[in-house]
Amino acid sequence: MKFIEKYDHPKNIRFDLFKESLKIANKRGLKTFVETGTARGKIKFFFIKKINWKDGMSTLMFAEFAKFTNGELHTCDISSNNIKNAKFFTKKLNKYISFYTEDSVSFLKKFPKKIDFLYLDSFDGHNVELASKHQLKEAKMAINKLTSNSLVVLDDKGSKTIYSLPFFIDNGFKIILETQQQVILSK
Repeated sequence: MKFIEKYDHPKNIRFDLFKESLKIANKRGLKTFVETGTARGKIKFFFIKKINWKDGMSTLMFAEFAKFTNGELHTCDISSNNIKNAKFFTKKLNKYISFYTEDSVSFLKKFPKKIDFLYLDSFDGHNVELASKHQLKEAKMAINKLTSNSLVVLDDKGSKTIYSLPFFIDNGFKIILETQQQVILSK
């Protein structure tokens, strides 16, 4: 998994947890990744697209992991602009990615497969109450698609996880690792 090291950037404060979660995913043979909230990069000077390391660039990392394992990434965002930008950054990996432009709750409700790795990062956390309620709705839609081998990563700990973290714990998940920004759970 040498590919992961290129994401070890000083501004990528989420790198260590991503690296650990992908190591665990590799050991468990996880192949079906689902991400809500696509890593979108940032636009400079109205047209130059640039990686936004503070974002964590999860979509890129998960896509590379999918290539590494011959797996698949399903990434959903309500913003067509975010999807467009993510497609730009991952164009060499598009064989391993399915993009969905829709609300993450309805996307998860309709998702037809079991989920090996669930990453919840939709809905900006500026309004903690609304963001946390939204992530709880996502958790409720995904819970029956997870297995005893699945990993769940919740982003923006504290500003989106107020309800989803206790929900997963109440449903038999345990915290494997956490940082100030994120938490990994599994049964």
